[in-house]
Amino acid sequence: MGCSVCLWLVVSFCRVWGMGRGTRETVLGTLGKATVLWIPQEFQNLTQSFGMATWKRDTADPHSKEVLLKYMNGNYTNYAPSQNHFHSSNFSLEILSTQRQDQRLYEYIISKDAKEKVWQIQLEVYEPVSDPDIQVLSWALANDSCTVTLNCTAARGDNVSYSWTGLEASSSSPCAHNGSLLHLSYHLNATSLACSCTASNPVSSSTVTFNSSACSFEQWGSASPGLNLVLVVVPIVVALVLFGVFTALHVGRLRKHTPLPEDNEVRTIYSQVQRVEKQKIPCSPPGTEHPSCTTIYAAATGLPPDTAQAPGRIQHSPQAEPPTPRGCSPLSQVRERGFPTLGTPIWAPRSPPSFLASRAPTRSP
Repeated sequence: MGCSVCLWLVVSFCRVWGMGRGTRETVLGTLGKATVLWIPQEFQNLTQSFGMATWKRDTADPHSKEVLLKYMNGNYTNYAPSQNHFHSSNFSLEILSTQRQDQRLYEYIISKDAKEKVWQIQLEVYEPVSDPDIQVLSWALANDSCTVTLNCTAARGDNVSYSWTGLEASSSSPCAHNGSLLHLSYHLNATSLACSCTASNPVSSSTVTFNSSACSFEQWGSASPGLNLVLVVVPIVVALVLFGVFTALHVGRLRKHTPLPEDNEVRTIYSQVQRVEKQKIPCSPPGTEHPSCTTIYAAATGLPPDTAQAPGRIQHSPQAEPPTPRGCSPLSQVRERGFPTLGTPIWAPRSPPSFLASRAPTRSP
């Protein structure tokens, strides 16, 4: 009995050794989920017989490897317990949460004297596929037939492939197609047509169904290109019209409340005199003597009217104060009331200046 067991172990060991160094298999891992790296039954038997094994994996340096676990006669040392779990019953290694950096070449090595036997596992990590979405890219209605272009896409997933199938599940179905785009044509009188799109990759798959009962975008939750253009252009035009109306009203209000600009034209003394002459009224009632009145120039210079008419000539002071005409106030009274500023039209009776009157000599009777 003991010889038969020994013979079986030798045969198994020879079979495993006959596979050659670097025998490899590929294991698919899902991103974020656990992945178990199994070893063949022959390697399990050899491990139990010889009692020594090691789990390793490649590193970025091709000349070095990372030791993950060592097994010897029922005891083992796990060098990454937070990332890996070792199953001593079958000597498999479980990666608790598979990440992209775990996509490497793993080796399970059995040692016997001066020889080693290696089982290699290539781990490939894929992100699972999300639920796909069907979009209507274009549609056309002609001769009671509807032609639709559909696009099936998945937002997430690695190495995603797409396929279309119908309820009949035959190659002659109008829905049968490989690829994300499907050009579908059907008669409007036909019953509801259902096409299913399947997005898949090596670790997952997801399916969504398109139902067509009418050739319209309202049912599919999309809009035709022409309708899309109208929905974009019309709001812009309305907004521009409203902005123009508001701007016109605002400018009109500003013009209505803006005061007229003042006349800043420089007035000369000649223009003031001319303007006064247009409004000149007599200083005394009609029929009275001395109707003349003092002009603006005479009032400004303080000279008698006779001398004011010729400002370039030097006039001698009169010997006596001429009588004041009736109906006209003396210039001194005008000065007491406040002499207006130059440029303001005034009317004053002709009378000699007060300083001339004070200097006039008096005659004895």
